[in-house]
Amino acid sequence: MKFAVLLSYVVFSAGLLGCGQSSNPSVATVTTNRPASAPATTAVMSHPIGLVMKTLTNPFFIEMEKGARRAEKELGVALIVKTAAQETSIEQQIQLVNDLIVAKVEAIVIAPGDSQSLIPTLKKAADAGIKIINIDNRLDPQALKQASLNDIPFVGVNNEAGAYKAGQFLADKVNAPTKAAILEGIRSADNAHQRLEGARRALSENKHIKLVATETANWKIDEAYTVSKVLFAKYPDVRLLFAANDMMAMGASKYLQESGKKNVKVVGFDALSEALTEIKAGHLAATVDQQAAEQGYQGVVLALRLIKGEAVAPVTTIETRLVTASDLQ
Repeated sequence: MKFAVLLSYVVFSAGLLGCGQSSNPSVATVTTNRPASAPATTAVMSHPIGLVMKTLTNPFFIEMEKGARRAEKELGVALIVKTAAQETSIEQQIQLVNDLIVAKVEAIVIAPGDSQSLIPTLKKAADAGIKIINIDNRLDPQALKQASLNDIPFVGVNNEAGAYKAGQFLADKVNAPTKAAILEGIRSADNAHQRLEGARRALSENKHIKLVATETANWKIDEAYTVSKVLFAKYPDVRLLFAANDMMAMGASKYLQESGKKNVKVVGFDALSEALTEIKAGHLAATVDQQAAEQGYQGVVLALRLIKGEAVAPVTTIETRLVTASDLQ
């Protein structure tokens, strides 16, 4: 895949803008997608629900919106989609939530770019009677408790466990001294922290592997390219690289291809179609599928249940799976 095509998903390509529950359930687990052909429960559009995502410059969130739109069609709700320019545009996300409060939506489904900064604005929404569903990146539980918002349901994957699978794959069959590095996401985001810890834990279990660097590239393909250039200049003998999302994995892979380094095993996270293409081509070794569309779908489903006064699980866990070249044959 051409790097120029990938850049159509990143911010600088846009001119650098501004990236069945029980009655009292505790945890639900979702392992498969619902069929898109499921019958709608109502023919009349009602119940305005806001979906706030980090960006549409990352194909992961495009898939998330597709899942949410599927729920909109099946359930007959009115979905209002709001996205920030970049995954780091936290202030813009805050304004988007404020806009939805003014619009008097009945629920907000949010994939927050930061785990703490949006909580005061979400408190304002909750005080206005708006139901909140947190998807993808988990809001900080302690900060939620302090804001008296401890009842916000979360839909997402076990990021630590997913990254641990990826780290295990990297560490498998390593039986000689080997250096590894990690590209992190936004450090104030809980999912970035969990993925870092999962990969770190798996790598540390192999006594032959030494983790020499953990650097943030803020989820971005262009930033990962630049960070990788600096990282490999400092540690030219790194042979294992975990990137906390596919965009960063592809940025790192592009640098490695351009620099002629062919002996670095790179694993990403998200299972973007572009990353699957790179795996088939042998440029990436694996990725982690966290079912972005299912997260968006379940977020809207649970939002409607809350609107109707139904009980939902505090945590709905979406299954992750490791995807390698052998899975794509």
